[in-house]
Amino acid sequence: MRKLAAVVLLSICIISCGKQRDVVPYVRVNRIIQKSDIRFSEGTGVIFENGIGVAGIIVYRRPDGNYVAYDQCSSYQPEKLCKVVLDNTGLQVEDPCSGSKFLLFDGSVVKGPAERMLRQYTVVETQYEIQITN
Repeated sequence: MRKLAAVVLLSICIISCGKQRDVVPYVRVNRIIQKSDIRFSEGTGVIFENGIGVAGIIVYRRPDGNYVAYDQCSSYQPEKLCKVVLDNTGLQVEDPCSGSKFLLFDGSVVKGPAERMLRQYTVVETQYEIQITN
């Protein structure tokens, strides 16, 4: 009886561990950016850093003064490595491949077909720097 229960439990685990769709791959990130970086003061409060993460990272200084960081790779069909770009509002980024839009404040989907948020990274602030990690 125990063997049967173990086999059933193992089967359920294997079936439920199927490949998830629309998941931006994990890539190690560890970057330090100065809070005084002039790109933050150029009106939008957004910095795009290439060569980090899957498709680059976006660092956004929210109106409340806190910083958030996301991977620039769209969560819609991430295998296509489509980079999101800042839209004309300066508050959202858009996937030019699918038309999906994401809110910079929290990375949430504003317009589909994307269903998942942007991949968010951890931001640790000091007096003069922000460290972006995962």
